[in-house]
Amino acid sequence: MRYAYALTSALLLGGAAATVAIQHPAAAQVAQNEPGAIQAVAPKAGAPMSFADMVAKLQPAVVNVSTAQKITQTAQANPFAGTPFGELFGGGAGGGDGQPVTREAQSLGSGFIISPDGYIVTNNHVIAAGAKGATVESITVTLADRKEYKARLVGRDQASDLALLKIDAPGTLPFVKFGDSTRSRVGDWVVAIGQPFGLGGTVTAGIISALHRQTGLGSPYDRFIQTDAAINQGNSGGPMFNLNGDVIGINSQIYSQSGGNIGIGFAIPAEEARPIIDKLRTGGKIARGYLGVGIQPVTSDISAALGVPVNQGEVIGRIEPGGPGARAGLHQGDVVTRVNGTLVTPDTTLAYQVANIAPGAPVRLDVIRDGRPQTINATVGTRPPEDQLAATTSDDDDGIPGGDNAQGQPAAAANALGLTVQPLTPAIARSLGVDTTTQGVVIAAVDPQSDAGGKGLKRGDVISAVNSAPVRTGADVARVVAGAKAAGRAEVLLLITRGKGGGGYIPVKIKG
Repeated sequence: MRYAYALTSALLLGGAAATVAIQHPAAAQVAQNEPGAIQAVAPKAGAPMSFADMVAKLQPAVVNVSTAQKITQTAQANPFAGTPFGELFGGGAGGGDGQPVTREAQSLGSGFIISPDGYIVTNNHVIAAGAKGATVESITVTLADRKEYKARLVGRDQASDLALLKIDAPGTLPFVKFGDSTRSRVGDWVVAIGQPFGLGGTVTAGIISALHRQTGLGSPYDRFIQTDAAINQGNSGGPMFNLNGDVIGINSQIYSQSGGNIGIGFAIPAEEARPIIDKLRTGGKIARGYLGVGIQPVTSDISAALGVPVNQGEVIGRIEPGGPGARAGLHQGDVVTRVNGTLVTPDTTLAYQVANIAPGAPVRLDVIRDGRPQTINATVGTRPPEDQLAATTSDDDDGIPGGDNAQGQPAAAANALGLTVQPLTPAIARSLGVDTTTQGVVIAAVDPQSDAGGKGLKRGDVISAVNSAPVRTGADVARVVAGAKAAGRAEVLLLITRGKGGGGYIPVKIKG
């Protein structure tokens, strides 16, 4: 996934902010997309009419957003410094002596005006520091008539990737309003307006390819409108309109291996964006619900291992000690099927539903534990900042001792999963970077031809449970696997710990 905005040096962007000059319509305290201001463009004989009249009305409300940034980095020391070759290898004024070096950079994106007094919506990543050691010195907004204004950051929300800016411009500005994205359907025409590659105002058209699309970001707001309208670098933060001129989305990301458009772009739905923007505009703080659990969808493999319906519910793979989920009594391996009566599905995920519950509110969770339905009542906590959540990363170092384990006992023979395992000791746990209180068995070897090898299991991974049954020895693993095989199950579900904070549930096929 790539964010659809550009970040490059100031030297390359000397003229990148230029846009096509468009005369503002007569100043009026009405939105550019007020009902009746735009004639709906209905398809005729299988094709749409021209978008020209609609674009002429809407484009003046779309702006270019750029930032001036300073990046401070430590230059690599010149190994030839102080020798006759020093000047040849960077020993001069260009640095190379290991001292900090400050460089200038810019980011480019798009935005749109939502009020006549200059409030502007864009993406958070457009106005955020684009590299480690970078600081944003200023934000500049360029209107369609090429007038530039310094912008003030009113508020930002990293989780939803939204930001609100304010410019002070004389008179009134052309603006647009949010529409109702819940009425959008796959196949509807959409028009995207933005500033790709800093070329100036650019218009592309396409259709809605999918709704509630997940991109794997892990955010509670990982549900986008997917479109085949061309979205490129610099389109980030720009509006996506339906043919009535309503803003139904904010262009945010592209799926691309090259950074260019391949017909898969993503926009934040207006139904998600509008309440956040309204709260930022009034100075409110964005607070989301939080359970403190790691979750996985019920894929076909996990469904086969647990005997639960596919794509109905999500599996609890990790529980934050002392968090709201732990205090409520949630267990690893629980399958949460409903939140306050609403089914958990790929479109209405557990993270999405909980994030939209006010912190401190009670929540009823329907779960399946060891094949039996249960109800868990919890009190929702407050979701920490995204950068704090991202700080919990896995450590993939392989520090497991070779051969026999710490007690001198031989490793368990390869079992029906294609794995060689041995008991996990505190010493081995420390060498793996795993919490020393973790219990289970550690993988000493993996058969590369097995399903476990194909699923990415590797030496040093810790198995704490198989099908929710705790395991402490290779015999424990073999016993649970044999029981699953006797019950007609083709797969088992392994609870894996990998380094600090990493891991989750992995379904593995039983050999033979």
